[in-house]
Amino acid sequence: MPDQSEMEVLFAARDWKAAGHGVALATVVKTWGSSPRPAGSHLAVRDDGAFLGSVSGGCVEGAVVGEALEVMKAGVSKVLEFGVTNERAWEVGLACGGTIRVFVEPLL
Repeated sequence: MPDQSEMEVLFAARDWKAAGHGVALATVVKTWGSSPRPAGSHLAVRDDGAFLGSVSGGCVEGAVVGEALEVMKAGVSKVLEFGVTNERAWEVGLACGGTIRVFVEPLL
């Protein structure tokens, strides 16, 4: 079961959708090695670029928000994968290296 902060993200996505916004939900579906957020973590993105939650941090988060906006326009879900070597880990927001897979879906 999602923790309180994850539930807040899901409730916000529901409320944004009910208010007439386009909304996409990004969910960490798999991690390998080190990752800042565990599988099941969510990021809700609204059509005006507002977002709530976290799937990683750093530039990964920005990339996921950008992809979520595209997913809303296209109406098609996608799976994203981010991974880095330990040497570049801090630069992209994966603190100790590792890989994450994120499922991004439009809420229809």
